Amino acid sequence: MCGKRAISLFSGAGGLDIGFEKAGFQIVLSNELDHDAACTWRANRPKSSASMRECDIKQLLPELIQYQDKIDVLFGGPPCQGFSVAGKMDPNDSRSELIFTFLKAVEIVKPTFFVMENVKALGSLEKWASVRNKYLAQAEALGYSVKYSVFRTSDYGVPQKRDRVIFIGAKYQDPSLFFNEIKGMTCPAPTAREVLLSVGKFNTPQNPNTCVANITLAKNPIMRKSPYAGMLVNGAGRPLDLNGLPQTLPASMGGNKTPIIDQYSLENENLSNWFELYHKKIVAGECMPATIDIPNYIRRLTLKEAAAIQTFPQGYIFCGAKNKQYRQIGNAVPSLFAYKVAKAMCIAYPKDLSLE
Repeated sequence: MCGKRAISLFSGAGGLDIGFEKAGFQIVLSNELDHDAACTWRANRPKSSASMRECDIKQLLPELIQYQDKIDVLFGGPPCQGFSVAGKMDPNDSRSELIFTFLKAVEIVKPTFFVMENVKALGSLEKWASVRNKYLAQAEALGYSVKYSVFRTSDYGVPQKRDRVIFIGAKYQDPSLFFNEIKGMTCPAPTAREVLLSVGKFNTPQNPNTCVANITLAKNPIMRKSPYAGMLVNGAGRPLDLNGLPQTLPASMGGNKTPIIDQYSLENENLSNWFELYHKKIVAGECMPATIDIPNYIRRLTLKEAAAIQTFPQGYIFCGAKNKQYRQIGNAVPSLFAYKVAKAMCIAYPKDLSLE
């Protein structure tokens, strides 16, 4: 365990924070603008709830001077909608500037290391090459050596197809050491079926039904080779492949964008998913789209299940209306992956982040 001081920015519901806390970091300050997410962060940390500053990060910047040269790691995941392929990818999206606000915090605090998480597109698409280069140049001008890499979080045990970029800035060390270390921390991810069955029986007090959005078949479906791609139903929700990994859980869950589950197939792994059979009939010309009824055992992903897919600890408390809770979960960094990141930092830099 490493017992070092950290600041968490753009904390959200605390996905990154859980990982760093588990690795032994003391989070002396956290920041989140969204009220419900800030309440969630506090609810799960009653002894350190005063560490959460609920405000726009630009309001917080002047206060950070008191932490200058006293912080080992400053970490955070600035809002990524401006860069995400799931969004409009608008270069003028004001949220895209927040990665540079993050660097402004680094400039003030002067931590030994910084860790910034964001969507894969920021680290891989040519469209954002100029933004990446500007970010790297600014970080290096602050005295940090910086490297980045895109990670498939399922390679680190997260039961989800969720790719993310991690930027590591090091004041005195080679950031490559982190990436060399984390490469050896891969492990298999459980299937969607394994995760969902671990949460508790659907529609019970342990795992209540939290999304009642109707599921209706699309009259003009977008067909793909797989029934788990394309659009077989109205809205953006897709059926989950119970024997595989769910697609990235979106922050827009809570309504008709919430993933869909075949409860019979979940409980009986020898039964094919209803959507596989429906897809086959359409492809074979045996059925016209939206001409049959969806059985009543087809339902939406619950909050408990979504949190488990994002690897939040069991019993983690979420605050706010249900749609706000879904959004917090979808926006979060999977806490298991966050733990691997924090642990790799401790192992890669034992002199700076001493192991206890």
